[in-house]
Amino acid sequence: MEPFSDEAVKQYVSDKVEPRKRLLSKLVEEVQEIVHQLTQEISYRDIRFQAVPRSLYHNENIRILAPTQFVITVPIKGLLGYKKSQTRHWRYYSVSGSKLFSPIRDPEEMYQWLEIDQFLKTLRQWHETDVTMEGDIIPAKVAEVFLKHVEESVKTCNLSNEVKVIEGVGPIVRLAVETSEFQVEVELIPVVEILNRWCEKARWPRCFSRWPSREKVQCVKSFGFNLMARSSYHWQLGFERAEYVLMEGIDEDGGCRKMCYQVLRQMKEDVWCPGNKPVVTAHHLQTILFWTCEKYPRSKDWRVFKKSFMRLVRKLYKCVNQHYLKHFFIKGTNMFQYASINDLDYVAQKLGLYLKNPGLQD
Repeated sequence: MEPFSDEAVKQYVSDKVEPRKRLLSKLVEEVQEIVHQLTQEISYRDIRFQAVPRSLYHNENIRILAPTQFVITVPIKGLLGYKKSQTRHWRYYSVSGSKLFSPIRDPEEMYQWLEIDQFLKTLRQWHETDVTMEGDIIPAKVAEVFLKHVEESVKTCNLSNEVKVIEGVGPIVRLAVETSEFQVEVELIPVVEILNRWCEKARWPRCFSRWPSREKVQCVKSFGFNLMARSSYHWQLGFERAEYVLMEGIDEDGGCRKMCYQVLRQMKEDVWCPGNKPVVTAHHLQTILFWTCEKYPRSKDWRVFKKSFMRLVRKLYKCVNQHYLKHFFIKGTNMFQYASINDLDYVAQKLGLYLKNPGLQD
């Protein structure tokens, strides 16, 4: 059988991709039930945090980086009517509250400050000093409050056998969640959801871009963006909803983009970059797909599976080999900036060998 014949691709999807889909559906169902219980208790304790809802189809709060690695966003409540900050000023405080002699550095392109005055309507609890400093809402302080609620709620909900808090450095809250299959590491991130407003830093679509269509662009932008509590002082930008909408209907013209992505992801997990905490995640692969769709916007570019798939593999190899992958919406951000160079080189070596003898490998 030819390695990329229609029959071979169909067989690979049936043997590999579909079982993965069923496994992940089961894992998501189990993890979201536990996280829903946990965050429901947290919301009862502190009105500023919302419970992560259950969902039978797609849960927009859950992002799967790998089968053993989930990122789950916990919506923040009581911050409404977001507007851009009109003033710029220096900050001379530490997270602990002490005064600094030199100002805190400005945020990187993927981050921003968040001031209480940037919202037209706020709960009074957001003005308390456990989460603010000189009018700024501090992500590290929000994460610290949230972590305390998580630890207490695990005990209250009798989830100690299913959930363990992972000790770590920085403000990120990580849990080890036991499922019926294996342990899943879950990163729980409090987020401010900014709806119906596009991020000023995301200069998208780019000039002369022909993908996606204007109608799709407006639809994607209408879903807004997130501000995630993932660092000490600055809030990280997130585009989970926009990226999901961009993936939905990506093959409306009858192309094979999504199938190419699914096979690429499967081979990445099985062959090129396996493991519990891979240096290359599904989010990286999705970004590579988006960039390739922008470069090859025509329907005819996505009709032949082998040609389309190998285009993605070559793009992946180039990015991993150069240790550089531009974020799709925030172009100046390298998604491999903090990745292990040794791990990236190891993946690049495997991809280089694959390109010499490509096929659908187990």
